Amino acid sequence: MAEISKITLPSGTTYDLKDATARTAIESIKSSATGAMHYIGITTTALNNGVTTNPIKIDNADVTAKSGDVAIYGELEFVWNGTKWDEFGSTGSLKALAFKDSATASYTPTGSVSAPSVSVAVNTTRLTPISGVGTLPSFTATVADETLSLGFSAGSLPTKGTEVTVATGVKSATASAPTFTGNSTTIAVK
Repeated sequence: MAEISKITLPSGTTYDLKDATARTAIESIKSSATGAMHYIGITTTALNNGVTTNPIKIDNADVTAKSGDVAIYGELEFVWNGTKWDEFGSTGSLKALAFKDSATASYTPTGSVSAPSVSVAVNTTRLTPISGVGTLPSFTATVADETLSLGFSAGSLPTKGTEVTVATGVKSATASAPTFTGNSTTIAVK
């Protein structure tokens, strides 16, 4: 970098710098400002995190961003890192908190949440239900004219219904995690 020998003040007055220490200090300040962030304006060029669009439109003019340049698109702030735009902040409603001693805010994301997909595999078996319980055996004894008469009924067996399949336990289960899709938020400051 060329050594500074003159300095022009905002008033228009130019001074020769003969002091080598002063020239070195000014050069150091100038060098340290080259890597700083610089606000270049509000752009109409669509920006999002990682986009490599450069130059961008600011006030209907093409502006080629340099490393550290900051631009606003919508309510988001982006900084040019030399190869791509990095999203690093929002100009949204939080700026209203800057001059408050205390405040509260509500945060509402804009987007959607997918429903998880759930899959369950069960163990099964086949059963045949009983549709009728049948009848119990019976026994009768009667005495008439000194004659003992015995009566016996074997009853009937239970009757069966139609065979059905029933679950006896869970073999395995899986579920996907719900995912959020969206790219903006609403922050209301109270």
